[in-house]
Amino acid sequence: MEFLQQLGIAGQNPGVSTGINWINSKGENIVSFSPVDGAKIGAVVSADKASYEQIIAAAGTAFTEWRMWPAPKRGEIVRQVGEALRKYKEPLGKLVSYEMGKSLQEGYGEVQEMIDICDFAVGLSRQLYGLTMHSERPAHRMYEQWHPLGITGIISAFNFPVAVWSWNSALAWVCGNVTIWKPSEKTPLCGIAVQKIVAEVFEKNQVPEGVNCLVQGSREVGEWISNDTRIPLVSATGSTRMGKALAAAVAARLGKSILELGGNNAIIISKEADLDMALIGAVFGAVGTAGQRCTSTRRLIIHESVYETFRDKLVKAYGQLRIGNPLDAQNHVGPLIDTDAVNNYLSAIDQCKQQGGKFIVEGAVLNGTGYESGCYVKPCIAEATNDMAIVQHETFAPILYLMKYSHIDDAIAMHNGVPQGLSSSIMTLNMREAEQFLSHAGSDCGIANVNIGTSGAEIGGAFGGEKETGGGRESGSDAWKAYMRRQTNTINWSTRLPLAQGIRFDL
Repeated sequence: MEFLQQLGIAGQNPGVSTGINWINSKGENIVSFSPVDGAKIGAVVSADKASYEQIIAAAGTAFTEWRMWPAPKRGEIVRQVGEALRKYKEPLGKLVSYEMGKSLQEGYGEVQEMIDICDFAVGLSRQLYGLTMHSERPAHRMYEQWHPLGITGIISAFNFPVAVWSWNSALAWVCGNVTIWKPSEKTPLCGIAVQKIVAEVFEKNQVPEGVNCLVQGSREVGEWISNDTRIPLVSATGSTRMGKALAAAVAARLGKSILELGGNNAIIISKEADLDMALIGAVFGAVGTAGQRCTSTRRLIIHESVYETFRDKLVKAYGQLRIGNPLDAQNHVGPLIDTDAVNNYLSAIDQCKQQGGKFIVEGAVLNGTGYESGCYVKPCIAEATNDMAIVQHETFAPILYLMKYSHIDDAIAMHNGVPQGLSSSIMTLNMREAEQFLSHAGSDCGIANVNIGTSGAEIGGAFGGEKETGGGRESGSDAWKAYMRRQTNTINWSTRLPLAQGIRFDL
């Protein structure tokens, strides 16, 4: 395919890089098969322990130089990375779509997120502000400043194979950190393509070797990163189960972690909602990326007075969905990532039925021409109750659960009544309902929206959630602080040495 040639990733690829140079590794091969058509795209060689140690050494050496570059100069490098991503947006977007399975528009959108966070980080490079405080001691000045942590480990998931890496890397770099990235073993070629794009910029600007490192591999490589005391910060995206194990490993060595884990996101559909607007938000949230976003809409909590009307609108809309090759811009829904995901989808449907759920749009695995990979499924809808075990669980597939409510307090309680706390939404034209949803007594999620869906966050706001979603924050706002250490400084410019709290210590 032409986009593979444009990105220089056709065939066999080394999977370990210190930024510009590639390292020989004796690790196992990771073969990438597209869920679109089942075809082999290419392969990468994963890291072994020796090549991993080379990466750590290069990153540590690079940090001592990179941290001394002025932050605006580091920002200039990130600006050029953004320009390079603009240049490669079309082929990289197609690769994301083909290797992961999301629609072509979503593939392009993911690369646009990378461009956007680069733009954000460029401005941030001149705004790494600290505070000045008044001292209680005369002729003293107190202030705080922020210093880079060192090596930032990034473990990303298959569903956003490049964007989440960029959220972390762009901020980490302008803050003065270096990065080591382990992409998902399900989308390894996206990692290779990005590494090559960034390498062009870094080589041209003589960026130290080791600022942007890549280590392909499976769970074992992630465990090396998690347990490595030389990596003070690990940012990881994935399942709640993975996050709990990683958090325990990092905390055991008193490291820091940023966790972006599971979501079980709901939209409350008020009786005073614009139902046509709500329909678009609900359908895209539920079926976009074939339900494989951490922000995908899993539950609709619908007021009883509009329940049947909205349910019928949903059923009609689902009947119009086009499922097929995501590189065809006419299709709404692509495949799941692999057959394991398909099996999880089928298992969730069975559990829902066993627990009393009633399907009003049946699910199925699609077969025949265009569906040879075995990864295409029908988005489905079930009437359910919030306390069902399967509803409490996040299934990474396009399964949508409907439930009724009669009072806004009950709707919010149902909304919050799951272990996860990532994204949330209410569709209403009632100001009081909207404000209640955003108040202390409202949504318990890290993201709460009014009259937009749960999916599709902008990079300007901090992204992340609460409860079993992990509590981490990435991307915009002041998320940059997680990549730095705070230092409080006091300067005495007097001729005496007074102590705080009025303590006297005379010699």
